Amino acid sequence: MTICRAARKPVIAERYFLCLAAGLGFVPITASLGNICTAAAQTYPSRPITMIVGFAAGGPTDAIGRVVAARMQGSLGQPVIIENVAGAAGSIGTGRVARAAPDGYTLSFGTWGTHVVSGAIYSLSYNVLTDFAPIALVASNPQLIVAKKATPANDLKGFIDWLKSNPDKALAGTSGMGSPPHVGGVLFQNITGTRFQFVPYRGLAPAMQDLVAGQIDMIIDSPVTSLPQVRAGQIKAYAVTAKNRFAAAPDIPTAGEAGLPSFDFSVWTALWAPKGAPNDIITKLNAAIVETLADPAVRQKLTKLGQEVPPRDQQTPEALGAFQKAEIEKWWPIIKAANIKGE
Repeated sequence: MTICRAARKPVIAERYFLCLAAGLGFVPITASLGNICTAAAQTYPSRPITMIVGFAAGGPTDAIGRVVAARMQGSLGQPVIIENVAGAAGSIGTGRVARAAPDGYTLSFGTWGTHVVSGAIYSLSYNVLTDFAPIALVASNPQLIVAKKATPANDLKGFIDWLKSNPDKALAGTSGMGSPPHVGGVLFQNITGTRFQFVPYRGLAPAMQDLVAGQIDMIIDSPVTSLPQVRAGQIKAYAVTAKNRFAAAPDIPTAGEAGLPSFDFSVWTALWAPKGAPNDIITKLNAAIVETLADPAVRQKLTKLGQEVPPRDQQTPEALGAFQKAEIEKWWPIIKAANIKGE
């Protein structure tokens, strides 16, 4: 709801309303509150919007955010500026949005990590679910189960059998505690009854280098970093962790097709505003996202980044809210049972 408060100019004895959220300045009291608030809705956005990405520039989340922001500003008629606020697995930037004014000018371009996992592994000053107003799910990134070339197994079932016959001997690369390869690996162990050791790296690129060199045995990895090595014959790909085959690699079976139907795991990105943002502003932002994701040029760019665009019925604020809640209910027990803590 737009908040208006009475103000009095020191020289002129007339009363005015200052409509802060709309950026309208002083409005005569003769205008009704309803008219003022309607004007606020009609003028949004009247200045640039800041979209906070909780990771460094040049990373995958930043790249997706910049593709989306560039197209959204055409729909909104105002610049959409990416601000990178890195640190604590994205929770520093996410916290800034949680504390921002709910006026639609500061948004969180977050991920499965920032708006699900962080709530389980960090002691946060905000609630990842209730302190944000969902706008839309933007894209999802199914993972690949990949292994070093010398691994004797040629399919996922054989790989699981090999892991079971070598408990605690295999090494799985991750990009740190609570990262997708780590949490996904824990789920994989729970489902398959296998045991292996996690090796944390400063990023997936050095982990992939060691996988290609045969220094580690496996990674549950993003297709962006693993597919080039798979296509070059440097590593093996056993399955994609999604219900449907990955469009960029249709020859790789899903985990379900490979004999592991319960292993469905995608890393996703979405857009939120601070809690309390007016419904009409959320509606405008959602419409801009929907228009953006319908653009063939945007879809092509996202595909090159290893992303899949959700169906139209999954692009609503309500769908994102329900999806995020379901993801929390799925992942928090797994993370807490494994005693995963933020670094």
